[in-house]
Amino acid sequence: MTEATHPFDPPAHEHRWIEIVTELAKGFAATAADFDDTAELPIANLRALHATGLDRATLPAEFGGEGLSYRAYGEIVRILSAACSSTACIWVMHIGAAVGLVQLSAPEVGRFYAGELIDGKRFANALSEPSSGNMFLMPQQVAEPVDGGFRLTGAKRFVSGCEAADHFLVNALVDGAPTFFGVAPDDTMTFVPIWDTMGLRASRSQLVSFEGTVLREDRRCPPSTERRPNHIGAGLAFLSLGIADAAEDALITHSRNRVIPMTGQSLAEMQWLQFEVADVHTRLDAARMYARNMAWLADQNSPEFMSATMTAKVLANDVARDVAQLALKAGGGSGFLRASPIQRLFRDAQAGGLMAYSAEVCKDRIGKTVLLPQD
Repeated sequence: MTEATHPFDPPAHEHRWIEIVTELAKGFAATAADFDDTAELPIANLRALHATGLDRATLPAEFGGEGLSYRAYGEIVRILSAACSSTACIWVMHIGAAVGLVQLSAPEVGRFYAGELIDGKRFANALSEPSSGNMFLMPQQVAEPVDGGFRLTGAKRFVSGCEAADHFLVNALVDGAPTFFGVAPDDTMTFVPIWDTMGLRASRSQLVSFEGTVLREDRRCPPSTERRPNHIGAGLAFLSLGIADAAEDALITHSRNRVIPMTGQSLAEMQWLQFEVADVHTRLDAARMYARNMAWLADQNSPEFMSATMTAKVLANDVARDVAQLALKAGGGSGFLRASPIQRLFRDAQAGGLMAYSAEVCKDRIGKTVLLPQD
């Protein structure tokens, strides 16, 4: 009798990518603290991922890729984030921008961007404006017509990996409508060094300033005519889940090794901690399963995908913060020390809930859907 597989599992032929990334992640985990300390872009990690052929695999088959499933993609993001969350964050934005440009552009331009990704060029997502908050798909900055395209003066914030990017996915208002462009950096674009942050320090998500930057007409993405899942939306829940996995591992390691002098028992034997660990562990399992459901919906190109991303993100964001908080509580004073991974994971865990759509915006949308009549 053939053993049944779970429908949320990646296709069997894609398991090799999970094995490859799992092996690479061991090295990424060993350097994560150093990258956090220096806030240096983990470019070696990103190049190592590209060298395996993984970036290419995410492309649709018609553009030279393998059409990697969202189920495999999610597991890969989770594994990367548990090892080095900054690396995972940059990679999610890189793949989201690259595959987005390939799919949103006219076919010949899409093939150009696919070739650039295959050749190892770097991509960055530049959609969020300083004044637009969570409305990153609804830009407020207007691009004015000029010869050959449109001119943009403004800024985009939280552009992860921007300093190494060869191409940016940028949006602006054109004739009153949100419009996407592929943009190559030039001397009208500057990176404002504002990234002295609490968590995800090595993602170097700087502010990008545009001073009369020309958005080329031949790099303009036509209006989308079909529904496509987005890799960034699909990846954010798994980014938080990976941080939660790492925080839980740090909590377990510390609790097993910490001996209470008065009793001779390990911290892991304390009932109060067992109860609290049971609470966050069951919630982490539930959040992981829902995220896998969301990835399955993406693979079906289901209309339910968008609402599922919000639920998955809220569950993952909240449990990541709570697992990291419990790890810090169990770690006590030692958890605050630089030598402990707990302090880094606690800081990184705060970031997911702030990323658009923020946890509060997601909860607002979910609550309205539940409580108010739907058209």
